[in-house]
Formats: sequence, C-alpha cells, structure tokens
Amino acid sequence: MSYAIIQTGGKQYKVKAGEIIKIEKLDRSKPDTKLEFNEILAYGDDKIIEVGSPTISGAKVEANLIENGKDRTILIFKKRRRQNSRRKNGHRQKYSLIKVNKIFSKDGKILSEEKKIIKSTKKNEKVNLKKKEETENKIKNK
Repeated sequence: MSYAIIQTGGKQYKVKAGEIIKIEKLDRSKPDTKLEFNEILAYGDDKIIEVGSPTISGAKVEANLIENGKDRTILIFKKRRRQNSRRKNGHRQKYSLIKVNKIFSKDGKILSEEKKIIKSTKKNEKVNLKKKEETENKIKNK
C-alpha cells in the first residue's frame, strides 16, 4: 500500500489513498472542492521509499474537502491558592476533514488511487425479488 508524507498547517501527516484525515483548517475552502498538496516530504510503499530534501518537486497529493468544523471545547482552568484568583478559559480548534484521492510520484505517475466501491444493482434487485416471491408463497400456503 503506497503512502505519502505531506506537510500542511505546520504539521506532517502520513496519508494513504482513500483515507479520511483531520488537518488544520484551510482558509477560503468550501466543502466538495478539490485540494492539491505539493509539499510532499516522502512517498513510497513497503519495498521502496523516496525521501526529499526537504520536499520532492513534482510529487503531489489530490484530495477532496469534506467539511470544515470545530473540535470539542478544551477547558483551561488556572487557580492560585489562597488569593481568591481563578481564571477559566475555553478553546475550540478549527479543522478541515479531507479524503485523499490520489498520490502522484515526481514523474506524474499515479502511485495509488482511491478504490471505488461499485454495487451491482441488478443482482441486488434479483435477490430482493426472490425474497418477495418466497414470502408471498409462504403467505399463500398458510
């Protein structure tokens, strides 16, 4: 399974195709938009790895923005004993939820791609019809 290490928001993330990750909030981004990360520090798979110095030029990761949101509230409570001094503060970190679609190498080749799940509707319809017929037959026989 191929992976890439990207840098965004001052942090580094190890990503794989089809994975959903939570990163620092991206400014001026709306849901269902395509994102492209060009700061790739390394990419590879179980056998081969390529490391940049500091980044690999030409490599990129494509992703879709799912949503922007805020995390749970973190409470900060400071108290100084015997001085009747206390302070309570809260913080909600903003984040962006992204789904990684493709990982490209420096040559422009696709290293890994999200697997599409295809449901065969015809087969499911046949199974549902058979179940309906069986239940109808059971009702008629009673």
